[in-house]
Amino acid sequence: MEGPEGLGRKQACLAMLLHFLDTYQGLLQEEEGAGHIIKDLYLLIMKDESLYQGLREDTLRLHQLVETVELKIPEENQPPSKQVKPLFRHFRRIDSCLQTRVAFRGSDEIFCRVYMPDHSYVTIRSRLSASVQDILDSVTEKLQYSEEPAGREDSLILVAVLEFVDYVFHGERGRRETANLELLLQRCSEVTHWVATEVLLCEAPGKRAQLLKKFIKIAALCKQNQDLLSFYAVVMGLDNAAVSRLRLTWEKLPGKFKNLFRKFENLTDPCRNHKSYREVISKMKPPVIPFVPLILKDLTFLHEGSKTLVDGLVNIEKLHSVAEKVRTIRKYRSLDMEASPHHLQTKAYVRQFQVIDNQNLLFELSYKLEANSQ
Repeated sequence: MEGPEGLGRKQACLAMLLHFLDTYQGLLQEEEGAGHIIKDLYLLIMKDESLYQGLREDTLRLHQLVETVELKIPEENQPPSKQVKPLFRHFRRIDSCLQTRVAFRGSDEIFCRVYMPDHSYVTIRSRLSASVQDILDSVTEKLQYSEEPAGREDSLILVAVLEFVDYVFHGERGRRETANLELLLQRCSEVTHWVATEVLLCEAPGKRAQLLKKFIKIAALCKQNQDLLSFYAVVMGLDNAAVSRLRLTWEKLPGKFKNLFRKFENLTDPCRNHKSYREVISKMKPPVIPFVPLILKDLTFLHEGSKTLVDGLVNIEKLHSVAEKVRTIRKYRSLDMEASPHHLQTKAYVRQFQVIDNQNLLFELSYKLEANSQ
């Protein structure tokens, strides 16, 4: 039944069943049939957008219940040996994609430390969007340097870390300071799982092949617009073993798109320290959105490969290398563009992705679509 009345009945049934599952979760885990009920319910919700949007909290609870159920794949249908690329270890779990996202904005206030030549420092509150000169002017006023000889403010030094460095150097301790970066990584993982989810929830072989074609086109547009982060996310979603094993579906794809996707796979190939990717991005002019996990990988290598202090002295060579990587990140940046009404509609859509991030569940969907594909 469609309409508000039908949606209300669906929501009531789901709420009742979730309460039952929560109450008897321990006992249900011992029954194989219970796991199938939970998984089938979860998949039905993922296909029913109105229900998904209407019960976000309950959907998140169901998502967590799916994680607690032991998902088994028959021995004769073991997944291929293809593994997720190691760079995904930088990504956090995607459960929070159903929760409210909070990012820093330019108007948000932060605390900055400004150091003096005598190694003392003053802490000042400032907008995130404030320039270095704005901050130094505020410090000058706070310390009443205006009465001092001209040029005294030149001795003030602002020490600020970008989020990338804080993420690598401080790990868990820097989580609040790296909120934007964490959201960016989470978003990349979410897009990857969204691609796989959309393909595997499409039951008609012809439409599924058309969906592959459309995602390859999207990847091409991302590359053309120098958004390599989204490009990687889409390609890795199509490269998911649960999707790539759908031989009958891929065979329906025109040769032109098969060849194009092979080129995309070569570009994302991590061999020789991502040589293909590094060559391509080195020829691009800003603005560019790089594949962020690779930057974190490089910074992690710099940080863990050498000590920050050697015999009690600062390792200047290491810090110069880190600074060079930060300058590369800054080079990619550009001014924001005003969004058109069409862009705002697209933005609203992509913020509501429905994704399945459980790899075993993706494989179960894959085997239901094509049981005998190799």
